[in-house]
Amino acid sequence: MTTWTRIAMIAALTLLPTGALKGQTVVTVSPDGPISTIEEAVRTAEDGARIIVEAGRYRVTTVEIRKPVTISGEPGAVLVAVDGNQIFTVLADGVTIEGLTLRGISTSFIDDRAAIRIERSAGCRIANNFIDDAFFGIYLAKANDCVIAANVFTARKPTQTTSGNGIHLWYSEDIDIRDNRIRGHRDGIYLEFSSNVVVTNNEARRNRRYGLHFMFSDNCRYLDNTFAENDAGVAVMYSRDVEMMRNRFVDNWGPSAFGLLLKDITDSRIEGNVIEGNTVGIYAEGVNRVQVMHNDFVENGRAVKLLANSMETEFRANNFVANTFDVTTNSRQSYSTFEGNYWDAYRGYDLDRDGTGDVPFYPVRLFALIVERNEPAIILMRSLFVHLMDAAERVLPTLTPKAVVDERPLMKRARTPDLHAAQSPIIPQPS
Repeated sequence: MTTWTRIAMIAALTLLPTGALKGQTVVTVSPDGPISTIEEAVRTAEDGARIIVEAGRYRVTTVEIRKPVTISGEPGAVLVAVDGNQIFTVLADGVTIEGLTLRGISTSFIDDRAAIRIERSAGCRIANNFIDDAFFGIYLAKANDCVIAANVFTARKPTQTTSGNGIHLWYSEDIDIRDNRIRGHRDGIYLEFSSNVVVTNNEARRNRRYGLHFMFSDNCRYLDNTFAENDAGVAVMYSRDVEMMRNRFVDNWGPSAFGLLLKDITDSRIEGNVIEGNTVGIYAEGVNRVQVMHNDFVENGRAVKLLANSMETEFRANNFVANTFDVTTNSRQSYSTFEGNYWDAYRGYDLDRDGTGDVPFYPVRLFALIVERNEPAIILMRSLFVHLMDAAERVLPTLTPKAVVDERPLMKRARTPDLHAAQSPIIPQPS
């Protein structure tokens, strides 16, 4: 049985409608009822019970969940952390937490406090919660086969150092993260030493560092997400067998911001993404055997910054439109390939009308090389001197790197193929 099939089967079981299990007992928590606290409800519930939290405001001291239960909040059920401590610590398999508003987890420089922390557990489902003003939102440590779906995270800590991550994974496997909205955290989604993770249709916007940040996490897929207006963009590091398809990396703008930072990435695929309005669209350092295809690079400062230690990486059928610099590099040598891309700066011709230019295109401008060595020179960007330099270089290219060349530039924008057929089985959405 494949990993993706196993995830789909577990998700299908965990996403059964609440109350679908025969003989399931129900415990009701109400501000005026016989059971008025979450702590008491969890303590008295039987294995497999459903705990219904009625509308009201509940102050909660950290609740340890050591049995498989479902905790469902009705509209208006708000849980507030006592003294800013963690609200739920999940230590059992098969736990579901849904429909709650969780608030008030304060910053700690000793503990990674979270609204919900899952440790050494499997088959858990965290869905449709609103997590407000938390240090960490949902934290998974050595967890497996879990679903994190349709939660909304908002944080308002003043700095990176006082903020935690919205969704944080550490040494976890086979996790499905989908349909979440994350704003104001340090990193929207953070993965470290985690594998076989699928991240689909999430939005990470205006986070204080990265919208997505993952390291040492292999065999992961990122599909149909939006990472926008984050202080540093997205960072992908020290991983292999990664797929990033149909995502939007937009408006990540600042002195150290990237649409997508790639460092020491191997045997991966970046396809069908929109990379628009970033300081640097893709920064590639130590990127080996990566396919970069069918992406739109639009209105970036530098569309691609490709360092010479990247090898056997291929850029094909991408569209480069209205970027200040299409490609910059730190060397006259290149061990990567550009072929069959569309460049709006291309001024060649197509006499045989086969759709590709009859003369090659060199995407590294002479002025780009000057700016790489002397950043303040960017002030001359719109000057007559630079326009004359560009015209002279097109007629007689002598100083730009000959190794960075597209021998078959497209005359028209490349069409993005239908990439949906390439997906692995999709895990059912939460009811």
